[in-house]
Formats: sequence, structure tokens, C-alpha cells
Amino acid sequence: MPSAVDPMFTTTEIINEPLPREMQQHTYAIMRRVEESHWWFAGRRRIICSFLRRVSRELQSAHAARAESAELNILDVGCGTGANLEMLAQFGTAEGVDVSAEALEFCRERGLTRVKQGAAELLPYEPDSFDLVTGLDVVEHLDDDLAGLREMNRVLRRDGRALLFVPAFMFLWGVQDDISNHRRRYTLRELKRVVRQAGFVIERASYVNLSFFAPILFGRLLMRVTKFRPESENNLTIGFLNGVLGRILGAESVALRYLNFPFGVSIICVARRGE
Repeated sequence: MPSAVDPMFTTTEIINEPLPREMQQHTYAIMRRVEESHWWFAGRRRIICSFLRRVSRELQSAHAARAESAELNILDVGCGTGANLEMLAQFGTAEGVDVSAEALEFCRERGLTRVKQGAAELLPYEPDSFDLVTGLDVVEHLDDDLAGLREMNRVLRRDGRALLFVPAFMFLWGVQDDISNHRRRYTLRELKRVVRQAGFVIERASYVNLSFFAPILFGRLLMRVTKFRPESENNLTIGFLNGVLGRILGAESVALRYLNFPFGVSIICVARRGE
């Protein structure tokens, strides 16, 4: 199948053929099978957790100043098959929403019951409902990313935070983007622009996954040349190196405490609801 988005397109250009809201159906079962152990998912969670610890402390301090319960209400938009919800539960009461009924079934099989079916562009929640909203590799799926981000802003409480994680650079477009029905990959400037348009104040934004930028670029160029198309890139790993690779990626969390990366495979962004 040819790429759904020409890698030369920018985020402001419109794709000609409408794509399904969900990822291709076979990808959910693969994700459920690998997301707890695969190096990319494990390393990403470690990076995300390092950001969440700081954000949750700030939000809990704000709760204390207002004499409110320290328990945070968290919404994971595009919760997928549930591994991120389990991660978020250590920071508060976590709920999930996803457009895919199949993904939500996987969540319920995990025992995660605080999940709803719904689109990011029309979240089934009241305004001012959550202290923290996450969109972890979700915004790139949306036809209207601005509408989705505005919805995240709407359901946040005053001074609430959004934590976003998105893929970077259209020249890194690969099989996983195709099967996930991505609409775009972002540059840091593009993501900042649309986040601000949605009414957020950006507190921190950086590229991440600098460690595997060159191997992933080489691998995707090789797949284009050879026309090799795996069922999912999540199946491409070396079993005995899986843990090592995950620790290498996760170790970026230490450097990211002190500096922003100039490029990477993905982008992480923390933004505060504007007044």
C-alpha cells in the first residue's frame, strides 16, 4: 500500500483520501502483545514518567494551595490497548477514551473499566473535568489536530496540563505511519504552533529518541528501497537486545531533565491550559 501522506506535505496541507479514524485492525492485537516489553514502548514510558513526576508534583501543590484533595484526575486521549492507562494510574485516577471499540475491549480485558468510546475532536466529558490530559502518539491521527487539542483544553481544569507525544519529521515516514493511519509527523515548530492555537501555554517541548534517530532513518530508507513491508514495525526487534535497547532509550530521561534535544524521532510537549 502506498503511503497515505506524501512525505513532502506539511501539517497544513490536506490529504486527498479520507482515512479511517482507527489504526488498521490487526495493529491493536500486535500492540497489546508487545507494548509491555518492546523496547520502544518501555523506553517511551520511562521518558514520559520522568515528565509526569514533575507535572504531578506541581498539580498536587496547586491542589494543596486550594485545600483540595491531592488526587489527580487524568484523561488519556487515544488510550489504545491500555498500557499507558496502567502507567498513568500511579499518578492519580486515570480514565481513557478511544475511537476504537476493539482497543477498549483490550483495556477491559486488563481490568481497566474507566474507559469510553469517543473521538478526540468531540470528547465525551464535561468542561473542567481533569487536572491532566495526555495524548501519547494520538494527535498525528487526527484529521483536525487543532480541534482535538482544543477539546483537550476544554476538559482541563484551570491551570491543568496536557502532555503530548508525537512522531517527528515527515522524512521519517514509514510502514508504522501507514498502518497506524497517521495524517502527519511534526516538526517542533509545527507542534508548538498548533498547541498555542488551541489555547495552551507551552511549558516545555523537546525532540526525544535521539539515540535511535540514525538507525530508524536508515531502516526506513532501506524499506523504501527494498519495498519490504512488515505487518508492523513493532514486530521488528532483536529479542535478546530488547531490554538493552529499552534502557538506552529510557536513559534519555536523565538528559532531558537538563536540556532539549535538537532532533529526534519523536517530540514531547508539556502545555498548560491558558486563561
